[in-house]
Amino acid sequence: MTGCVGHADGPRHATVYAPPPPVYVEAGVVLQDDYVYYPGYQVYYNSYRRHYVYRDGRSWVARPAPPRVSVDVLFASPSVRLDFHDHPSIHHPTIVRQYPKHWAPPGSNPNHGKGNKDKGKGNDRGGRR
Repeated sequence: MTGCVGHADGPRHATVYAPPPPVYVEAGVVLQDDYVYYPGYQVYYNSYRRHYVYRDGRSWVARPAPPRVSVDVLFASPSVRLDFHDHPSIHHPTIVRQYPKHWAPPGSNPNHGKGNKDKGKGNDRGGRR
């Protein structure tokens, strides 16, 4: 993953591009194994194969659902698109260093909406008098 470049696709998502890998062809179709990585959960999603890849103990598994988290919660969390054509386990040590659990894309506010629940309302009845 050295030499990667990337950009933010919005306040909570970023895209990273690795140098072009060799092209894999299966039955005349070029396979792309782009992954979306969710640092907060250390889970990868492969949209081509429609499965999640993550560590389960000492083993790597590929399953149709993420571990211990709903898809809605996972999709709402910060993510980064990674472009490599081999298994995430090969790049995982580098990716974890580059995108730690509490990573957020540049320009995003990871505390947006947190801790300000009752501020600015004037009283404990939601601002009504």
